[in-house]
Amino acid sequence: MSVGIEIFRDSWGIPHLRAGDALELAHAQGLNAALDRAWQIEVERHRSTGATAAFLGPAAVGWDRFARQARLDDTARRCHHALDDDTAAWVGGYVDGVNAGLGDGARRAPEFAATGLTPGRWEPWTPLAVWLAHHILFAGFPAKLWREAVARRLGAGAIGLFAADGPGASGSNGWLVPGDRTATGAALLAGDPHRFIEEPGLYQQIHLSCPEYDVAGLAVPGVPGIAHFGHTGAVAWAITNAMADYQDLYGERLRRRGETVEAYGPDGWEPASAHLESVQVAGADPVAVEVIETARGPVILTGDHAWAASSDGLPDGSADGEAAVSLRYPPRVRAALGFEALPALLRARTVADVDRAFDHWAEPVNVVLAADTAGGLLHRVAGAVPIRHPANGTRVVPAWEREHRWRGWHDPMPRAPVGGLAVMANERGLSEPFGVEFAPPHRADRIRELLETASASRAWSAGDMRAVHTDTFLASAAPLLTLLAKLDGLTPEAAHLRDRLLGWDRRMDNTSTGAAAYAAVRSAVARRLAAHPALAVLAEPAPCPEIFRPWLALLPRVAYAMETLLTTDRLPGLDQAELARQAVEEVAAAGGAPVTWGETHRLAPWRALPVDGEGPGAGGDHDCVLATSSVPGVTDHFARGPAARYVWDLARRDDSLWVVPSGACGVPGDAHSRDQQPLWLRGELVPVITDWNRLTEERHVH
Repeated sequence: MSVGIEIFRDSWGIPHLRAGDALELAHAQGLNAALDRAWQIEVERHRSTGATAAFLGPAAVGWDRFARQARLDDTARRCHHALDDDTAAWVGGYVDGVNAGLGDGARRAPEFAATGLTPGRWEPWTPLAVWLAHHILFAGFPAKLWREAVARRLGAGAIGLFAADGPGASGSNGWLVPGDRTATGAALLAGDPHRFIEEPGLYQQIHLSCPEYDVAGLAVPGVPGIAHFGHTGAVAWAITNAMADYQDLYGERLRRRGETVEAYGPDGWEPASAHLESVQVAGADPVAVEVIETARGPVILTGDHAWAASSDGLPDGSADGEAAVSLRYPPRVRAALGFEALPALLRARTVADVDRAFDHWAEPVNVVLAADTAGGLLHRVAGAVPIRHPANGTRVVPAWEREHRWRGWHDPMPRAPVGGLAVMANERGLSEPFGVEFAPPHRADRIRELLETASASRAWSAGDMRAVHTDTFLASAAPLLTLLAKLDGLTPEAAHLRDRLLGWDRRMDNTSTGAAAYAAVRSAVARRLAAHPALAVLAEPAPCPEIFRPWLALLPRVAYAMETLLTTDRLPGLDQAELARQAVEEVAAAGGAPVTWGETHRLAPWRALPVDGEGPGAGGDHDCVLATSSVPGVTDHFARGPAARYVWDLARRDDSLWVVPSGACGVPGDAHSRDQQPLWLRGELVPVITDWNRLTEERHVH
């Protein structure tokens, strides 16, 4: 270890890193990631290069094939090559730290021995590749395949019936309480990112300090700096998914001329690049992957999987081509991921500094809130969104039609003055011009309601934010409960169940039997909707790679669109009241002792190496502020939820609070691998400590 690097821990094992300058600090952050999260970051490195099947086996081939076809690692190389010298050196310092610590980190992590994986060497662009692998599916381009299937089977007018934040989406809550509504007179910034809950967790609590800056925040292991949620002492920032659409799918026609491949574009046949790669598979033969790239982008679907590449309107001379679908995404087009923003954020002292830093932001597109100690407030969108034909945002578009080319970039990005409470929860708002599907307004409306109502009788403190983080009111229950209220002629058991639900407080609390009963009826309705002849034509999913199936499976789509499907008159023969009757009768007939929502609504985190056993139970639901998302009709278990919670206090940083679903350390069995989970389940947070006198120094020998 460099003599200029110091590593401290607080009582939760959270790393606090101090160094003599910014480059040494980047090295220290990389070193810590290797020591605390070696298995996690090596899995992510292999994901970014499409090499996980070599130690995880055949089940990982699908992702590896996509990563190769989408050219994630090559795109990261391009983006790294385009970095300015200072940012490249800073990223390089981080990579050097990772490489210095991986050997020791791997010896701590039992997963390496269990899989036979030997830690490899990180390249200068690896952090960019890790970031890209995390976010390539973030904007949900596979939803265009779903819309294509709906349009072909039910007609284009039916697409809107399913326009909702679905099972593959990632969202977040965020809110800003200005100083005139707080106990201290300084702003509070709070929220929680909703992503797939992973073990180890995606977000790492960390404190980075050097003479140039001192920042606490939530880092992504494998990536330097603090991108999404940070507090420099003078200014704090947070983001949510803007729900923007900025990735396009093009229906292509390919033809082969000996060893070469050509694609049909607006000017006729044009050369495409093509080569073969081999995916190594533990316990099985290698899998050959053809990597093709047209002028639009990398080809991600071919053969039967390319059904969405319509042959309608094919120009003369192209009909003999092979169908394919290509992906066009901004980092590949611009050779930019926005990493220049990361060191700028660490140096920020005002919201103006944060604003300028986010001008560099590219991927993913986010809504930003920020506040500083001088009273400055910021609310804006950040990221790279192309200007193109509206159809590009909804469906697969023809590669040969010139009107579907990209025509530059939206700039400047939208912003709004902050004159009071500001809320961001993936609803239509600042980013509406860039999106196609947004989250229903329930979470945003509920957060505003809670903040506005309480503000009339009290001034908010950091500790009060727990009441918002953990709110379980489910506004989206209204359509189903309205149907149940109109039912008559039920069996006594079903009538009793209906009356229980009509008296239920609509809170998805983990101790609530009413919540569990509602969820059971909702699941029964979802299954009946999906099986109804009006929708059954969608039951057989269009052929596609496994990684895209969450976007094309009918039952999850129905489950998340139930508010619309229970109130629409656009589906012939669909009697929603009769479906509700059948569902409540089914659940009532099943009988059994009442169960609580927490007994069935259990955490099912993603792990690279799955383990047996159920996770703990929790409250909340998809449209609650406490957004723990199961898939009604499929399972009550949830894999998506708050991947962290934070409260940034601008009066005094050490009055800020945070928590993660598991713990600070990624090593199984470590004292800090799961010590925060009980607090996370209860909605409690731990203090942010940046006073070095309250920390314990840790010694390492290298």
